[in-house]
This record gives sequence, C-alpha cells and structure tokens, in this order.
Amino acid sequence: MKRAGCILLAVAPVATVAVFLFTPGHDDGKGGSHGSSTSRQSTEDAAAAKAAAEKQADDDAIADLPPGLAAPAKKDLAQQIVASAENSTLDWRGQYGYIEDIKDGQGYTAGIIGFCTGTHDLLTLVERYTKAHPDNGLARYLPALRKVDGTDSHEGLDPGFTAAWKKEASDPAFRAAQNSERDRVYFDPAVRLAKLDGLGALGQFIYYDAMVLHGPGTGPSGFYGLREKAMREADTPAQGGKEKAYLDIFLDVRRAAMKAKKPDRDTTRIDTAQRQFLYDGNLTLKTPLVWKVYGETYRVP
Repeated sequence: MKRAGCILLAVAPVATVAVFLFTPGHDDGKGGSHGSSTSRQSTEDAAAAKAAAEKQADDDAIADLPPGLAAPAKKDLAQQIVASAENSTLDWRGQYGYIEDIKDGQGYTAGIIGFCTGTHDLLTLVERYTKAHPDNGLARYLPALRKVDGTDSHEGLDPGFTAAWKKEASDPAFRAAQNSERDRVYFDPAVRLAKLDGLGALGQFIYYDAMVLHGPGTGPSGFYGLREKAMREADTPAQGGKEKAYLDIFLDVRRAAMKAKKPDRDTTRIDTAQRQFLYDGNLTLKTPLVWKVYGETYRVP
C-alpha cells in the first residue's frame, strides 16, 4: 500500500480576523488605563462585527451556488480519488482501520484521511471522540498521544495502540467521528473557499486534495500559503481570471512545493490525475473518469 505522505498541520481557519492595538496604558488617576481598555474593546467589537457580517455575506453567496463537490455523489467521488493517492485503492470506506508508520517523520498515519500522531490532527480526533464517548478503547492513549504530538515517536503507544485503533474502527461512532473531523478540518473549509474563489467541482477537489496533502497551514508549504502564492501569479475566477489558467498555476505551485521537500517525490496525483482532468476541460468533474496514480490506473464509471 503506497502512501503519499502525511500533512504538517498548522491550523488556520478560512477567515481569520486579528486585531492588534497597542496603546501604552498608565494609571495617572485620570482614567487613562480605563480609556485605553475601552478603546481596545470597542475596536475588537467592531472588528468582530465586521467579520461576522463578512462571513454572513459569504454564507449567503455560497447558498446561492450549486452544491458542487458537496453533492453526495461528488463527495464520494472525491474520497475515491483521494484514496487512490493516499491508499492505492478506491475503497475509501475500507480505510477507517488503516494504521501504519510510513517512515515520513510523522509517526503513525491512520484512518480515512491520514490522521497522524505527529501532526496534531489524530490527537484532536481522539480528544473530540473521547469527549463524546469517554469509554472508548483509545482514550487511555491520550497522555501518550499528547506527549508524542509533533514528533515521530511511538513512546507510550506501542505495542497496543495500532490494535486498539483497528478495533475501534469497527465502531460506527468512531467511523462517524473520522468523517466529521475530515469534514471539519479539510473538506468543508476547502470547498467553501474554492466556491468563494469562483471554482467549480474540479477546482474544489484540487483545493481539498491540497488541504489533505499539505495541511491547512499558512506557511509557504501549507495550503493557505500555496494559495496566496498562486494568487500572486494568476487571478481567481472571482477576481476575473480564467478558471483553467488559475488552476494550472495552482497545480504548478503545489507540485513545486512537493518537489522542494523531496526532489524525487512522486507527483502523479497531480500529473496524471488532477492535471489530466484539467487539460481534458472537465471542470465539473463529471464521470466517467480515468486517471493514474503511481502508475496504476483507476476508473469510475
């Protein structure tokens, strides 16, 4: 089973509003400190109100758009394409119990989207699952998961963690938790932003696959950093650019980031899959589809 490698997770929401206000406060008996605090609070309240209004406007705009990749059949197709690159199979539902150390420096890689013990997302998944299901078979590994987070260590996890993961994956509640975390961290933010950028189903998938592989980070190799770099070279359709031209640049940026980390890295998930869909003009990701990853051919009728 081939794996493309795990994400480096740096959480970044689709829209982040940060307000920095530095006003040296002093208590001179004339209310200076209180005035500064009041001013800062007013500024933060105004920023929060503006952010809420912008989010509502985005929500309204998205509500008027076709479902795109979020349509059930298209979403299932997206999972199959990702699984072809992540697990060398179209059977993404068969990967809930998958777990192994693929020696990429991120510890154990597990589940339907490649949650990793070294990149915080697996820890978050187990924490959230344990909050809802305290007696689950993974809860006792939480101290160890917190300790190894950010490393490739197995300390405190071996020898029982992999068996516990596989066993827990037989529980529908844990499978549902994996689905929920996949959507919360990767699928929903990627599809939402792609729609706001004016992209169709193919572009939404390209964003989603990038979010999965590169992680939702703001650095130069994270999803948001890669998008910013692509936008410096081409306008999105929402900015008046051509969809195919923008996506071509975005894939160039992604491919370069993959090669920068490891020059001999396989990039067929881009070269003979996503790029092929793009050059075929299949911007709606309509089926039937045929693509290749790692030299293996996949077909969806």
